[in-house]
Amino acid sequence: MEEINLITRTTGLAMSVTLSYIDKGDTVIDATCGAGQDTVALANAAGRDGCVYAFDIQEEAIRRTKDRLRENGLSNVRVLKESFTSVNDFVPEGSASAAVFNLGYLPGGDHSITTTADETLEGLACALRTLRPGGILTVVMYDGHDEGRTEKQRVMEWAKALDPKQYHAAYVNMLNQRSDPPEILWITKKKNGVRPR
Repeated sequence: MEEINLITRTTGLAMSVTLSYIDKGDTVIDATCGAGQDTVALANAAGRDGCVYAFDIQEEAIRRTKDRLRENGLSNVRVLKESFTSVNDFVPEGSASAAVFNLGYLPGGDHSITTTADETLEGLACALRTLRPGGILTVVMYDGHDEGRTEKQRVMEWAKALDPKQYHAAYVNMLNQRSDPPEILWITKKKNGVRPR
């Protein structure tokens, strides 16, 4: 079996940690379904008794995700052509074990359509409300373009300001890589808002 070095694959590392928070039967959010890779991983983790809510505003992303789900025989996903700012309209508060945001633009798609700081901050706040105690919010950020740099800066400021009695926040970047690799932010919701000993 081939050994995988997750540290060289930032998105793989982000998903690996996220999957460790998901059990069969869980409710999970893919806030930016894109090409559907994360959606498939989340759907497999949640199992057929679970449910993944997959959001994207681009028709191309919706089509790619539906195609990938069909290819993998997965039917436990609601694919929604909606902004991630509408997540609270679909997912009950305190019900999700995980929510994933992969910021930026659709790979191979129109690069002029990208997530923006204001909308992302609104979406993250909405997603945080859906998390159950012990749940995780995963954000993969790209700062290789102007909007991405602004977005990352504001997301990091938002995360640093979260109540430490309610949340843990951790951040990973690839210190010695020069090609603007993705960076990861994880936020977990503390159980009962009590700080672990």
